[in-house]
Amino acid sequence: MKFEINREILLKPLQQVAGVVERRQTLPILSNILMQLDGNKLSLTGTDLEVEMVAVVDVVGSDAGEITVPARKFLDICRELPDNAAIEVTLNDQRLEIRSGRFRSHLSTLAAADFPVVDKTESQESAEVDAQSLKQLLELTGFAMAQQDVRYFLNGMLIEHGDGYLRSVATDGHRLAMNSLSLGQGEVNLGQVIVPRKGVLELQRVLADLEDNVSISIGASHLCLQAGSYRLTTKLIDGRFPDYERVIPRNGDKHILANKMDLRKALNRTAILSNEKFRGIRVQFSNGVIQLSANNPEQEDAEETVLVNYTGPDLEIGFNVGYLLDVLNVVRSDEVKITVFDENSSALLEDPASENALYVIMPMKL
Repeated sequence: MKFEINREILLKPLQQVAGVVERRQTLPILSNILMQLDGNKLSLTGTDLEVEMVAVVDVVGSDAGEITVPARKFLDICRELPDNAAIEVTLNDQRLEIRSGRFRSHLSTLAAADFPVVDKTESQESAEVDAQSLKQLLELTGFAMAQQDVRYFLNGMLIEHGDGYLRSVATDGHRLAMNSLSLGQGEVNLGQVIVPRKGVLELQRVLADLEDNVSISIGASHLCLQAGSYRLTTKLIDGRFPDYERVIPRNGDKHILANKMDLRKALNRTAILSNEKFRGIRVQFSNGVIQLSANNPEQEDAEETVLVNYTGPDLEIGFNVGYLLDVLNVVRSDEVKITVFDENSSALLEDPASENALYVIMPMKL
């Protein structure tokens, strides 16, 4: 195997593929990336057995072949080479030689036959989605995913493709985020799947620099994203996601409209003196104002009043301040709409500029 390539052409795909590879692996082969040369096409593959990333780049190649090399070392070498450096890669006696200018190195290799390939069922149907719209959809929802919850189906995101829409839903049992993306009407309906947390994060990373449409296909146990020279495949979580429609409170009769920046800054200031473990904050709704207050076991306290658009009876509810801030950090409008019913009911937060964005936060006892 032998090929030549410009550093700038190789570096970005190599970063994307190496990003999937975990730094600490029990199997040495999983610390490597698979390199396959066929004519003038070089295929780079990285996996952690849950997510697989494949990138294809054009090279000046000869002597087709395949081998695996340490991902981080290969990436670090290419990263440290001068801009626009010409890189020559040759496989000699199961060692990979890398030459560029006066630099030369040899990397150890492992046999390509031992590299694990994600076993994916061929998907029959696919849907086209704008890359940046999909990235935004994942970002607006991803913060609500659970982390290492025993209810394994919460450690991921529900992706639902229906007639004319693509929806993402995430919940950790204490809060819920839901967003939808309108698509053109089509005959394809891919249904519901749960994408694990690592898969969601890798999808966001791949989509970051893409501008055109991407193709999403769903098989029995995998979701595949195809975007130009990149293909990302992630395993799915086999489980039943909660019925999110039942969680969304529809009986709220008290509607509050607040300036997002004013409320966020006030919450940040007040939260400094909240209990570091429970992060609880009291939110009292009164005519024209929200009063925020917090205290901690050291007998310290803070309170602040924020002017809002609200007319109705007084109501006091306890919330985890981190959950409130997470929502305010993703709301795109200058204002946020809060709908509540009583002190024991969940609050519904909405982005006034987007009817497809809904956020639910459960109250907490203080």
